[in-house]
Amino acid sequence: MKVTKDTIIGDILDMAPQTAPYFLEMGMHCLGCPSARGETVEMACRVHGVDADELVAKINAAIGE
Repeated sequence: MKVTKDTIIGDILDMAPQTAPYFLEMGMHCLGCPSARGETVEMACRVHGVDADELVAKINAAIGE
C-alpha cells in the first residue's frame, strides 16, 4: 500500500495500525471517530496545520514503501 495525500485515514489505519502515533502527534486524537477515519490525509493535515507531503513521506517510510 502506497499512501498519498488522497488516501483515506481509515484505510491507512486498517492496513497499518502502527501509523496511529503519526496522526496523534499532529493533534488528531479522535482516530476512532467516523468523520476522522473518513478524511483524506490532505484534509486532516489542512485542519491541523501539518504539511501533508511530510506526513505522507513519514507514513510511507514506516510501512516500507
